[in-house]
Amino acid sequence: MPPTKILIIEDNEQNMYLMRFLLEKHRFDVREAWDGKEGIAMALREPPDMILLDIQLPLMDGYAVARELRSHEETSAVPIVAVTSYAMPDDRSRCLAAGATDYIEKPIDPETFVRQISNHLPREA
Repeated sequence: MPPTKILIIEDNEQNMYLMRFLLEKHRFDVREAWDGKEGIAMALREPPDMILLDIQLPLMDGYAVARELRSHEETSAVPIVAVTSYAMPDDRSRCLAAGATDYIEKPIDPETFVRQISNHLPREA
């Protein structure tokens, strides 16, 4: 079975590095996009198994990116996990309303991060 493809849409180098490191350590195939427009183009060209989406992005915020991804047949069912420093009470509901499957607050916990996102990946047969 080929490795699970995860697209990270994140504009912060340290956050990108940490997520990539943790995911590759668990043998995921990681793709990177540094802004929402690039992420959407990559996801439509080659739909990943999951998208990790920052909300504070240049050009287009994560809410708009999630709504756009949900509007395309190729990405309408791909799990989207918002990974964001937005931590106010209504931020989670805003992410979910925009189309995110789940929400993880930054800073991420390296001990639990992969387990948190794995809950949204298809189980192997």
